[in-house]
Amino acid sequence: MAHTLRHDAEIMIERIISENMPQRSVQQALEGHTFHGNIYYIAIGKAAWTMAKAASDFLGDSIVAGLVITKYDHAQGEIPRTEIIEAGHPISDQNTLLGAEKAIALAEKLGEGDELLFLVSGGGSALFEALKPGITLDDLVALNSQLLACGADIVEINAVRKRFSRVKAGRFAEIAAPARVFSVVLSDVLGDRLDSIASGPVAPDRATVEDVQKIVSTYDIKLTDIQKQYLLEETPKATPNVTTIITGNVRSLCQSAASAAIELGYTPLILTTTLHCEAREAGRFFASIAAEIQTGTGPVAKPCAIIAGGETVVTLKGKGKGGRNQELALSAAKGISGLDSTLLFSLGSDGTDGPTDAAGGLVDGQTLKTLREQGLDFDKLLADNDAYHALEATDGLIFTGPTGTNVNDVSVLLCR
Repeated sequence: MAHTLRHDAEIMIERIISENMPQRSVQQALEGHTFHGNIYYIAIGKAAWTMAKAASDFLGDSIVAGLVITKYDHAQGEIPRTEIIEAGHPISDQNTLLGAEKAIALAEKLGEGDELLFLVSGGGSALFEALKPGITLDDLVALNSQLLACGADIVEINAVRKRFSRVKAGRFAEIAAPARVFSVVLSDVLGDRLDSIASGPVAPDRATVEDVQKIVSTYDIKLTDIQKQYLLEETPKATPNVTTIITGNVRSLCQSAASAAIELGYTPLILTTTLHCEAREAGRFFASIAAEIQTGTGPVAKPCAIIAGGETVVTLKGKGKGGRNQELALSAAKGISGLDSTLLFSLGSDGTDGPTDAAGGLVDGQTLKTLREQGLDFDKLLADNDAYHALEATDGLIFTGPTGTNVNDVSVLLCR
């Protein structure tokens, strides 16, 4: 890959992540809120530890007790007066259930003179769960596997699975009542739908029984008999004891990419902050833009950075390894093949992309040639959803490790 483009991409990736860490935004949210009575806090999601640490540093000894529930290897040390539980993501496990039971126990003892600070970030749907009677962890894992593979978006996925939960769809707010709840949210959902971020434990649920039944029918989701019964129960449509503020989202991610691009000498163009389609279709779309830019007929002249934020989906048809950002990047490789001074990267802000250790993928005009030189079949790899091994063979995997934030994905096309 062209050294300059790759070097620029690495600088941009570092800036995108560092400028969207939640510490400062969480503290700003706390500065603007007046707490009353005893303060307890619970943090859930992939960014839970980072958000909790910021809250602990700001509130100090005024916190009575706290609980953090986050993904394995995402905690970065002890926090005063705080219990930390790491659990499974994207597939829930026994620690998921353990963490939620501890959260319920904490919330149930709160009274009118108490206030619960509830810190929410993406990943909370898998990491925070207490199942309704008759629903087993195996049932939940089977359901999640179907939902993650069917091509449904995150709003649709969460609308279904929270129907079988005792803590989602506003139900956790009811458990904490009569205590006041101040919820600080790091959004990983397009449009910042509070009822979908972490499946909305303290947010009124906008989806109706009819909405969820339509989703199940559209994607042919197989349910057990007891799941079908719970599907008919309506969820809370108001949470009067809750105040919520959103502290970060994909728009800030794209703005950071644009600012970094300017400093590196590129003219930025943010196409959208609501990218939502099949990952491979998004990759092909980026490739078509690259071809136009390199012939001088694109939407902006070189040198430029075309930026899109959002969250694509992957409909699994193969048995390969990868994630949506890796698949987006790989799918662009064919369309930009042979184009000089062209590079595309796609990145998950949380540092993980699908069930892999990579944060995303990076390709340029030589990626397809490199694959062929190694005897690898691009079309076969893409059809098998095996972007990870394709990008691994071309030095195109992006590794950041767990970042401590989670505000969707960003894809950037660089052309010189």
